[in-house]
Amino acid sequence: MSNVEYNNVETGGVDVSGGIMPMSSNSRPLHRVRDVRQQQGVSLRSAARKLDLAVHEIRLQEDPRHDLKVSDLLRWQQVLEVPLSDLLIDNDAPLSEPVCKRASMLRVMKTARAIQDTAHDPSVRRMANMLVAQLVDMMPELEEVAAWHTVGQRRTQEEIGRIAERPISDNFFSDNSH
Repeated sequence: MSNVEYNNVETGGVDVSGGIMPMSSNSRPLHRVRDVRQQQGVSLRSAARKLDLAVHEIRLQEDPRHDLKVSDLLRWQQVLEVPLSDLLIDNDAPLSEPVCKRASMLRVMKTARAIQDTAHDPSVRRMANMLVAQLVDMMPELEEVAAWHTVGQRRTQEEIGRIAERPISDNFFSDNSH
């Protein structure tokens, strides 16, 4: 097996086919997938499920220095429901106004749903229901948005937690103080 050398490129990981995926050698970001994902309120696990990738692969792809293939950027664009141009770096321009507004509306809807789910007072619940209805009138795609997670999300049988991604050493629990 021969060694492959990239000009001015560090290895960013191994892709599914076993090939080395390049990472930009300079500190200049190539994309802003992580920023958009966070602004859109999409969790790492949710993105991993939608992209059918492991969480550690999502973290690798999100690294702004990671040189994503166009096909990967298109998949991210579909998951995040934003224009492709908002995932690319363009002289530190802010995200487009529609994407920022959508992200804000999404956060407001999550908060309204949380109030709706936890309100015990009938008048508060009625106001939350009215707010949810008004938000759906303004932006029908918000109909399916759920409340903020209060404790966390359940994992499926196929998902592993962070502890599996960063295992502790065998001697971690042994007493080394003597």
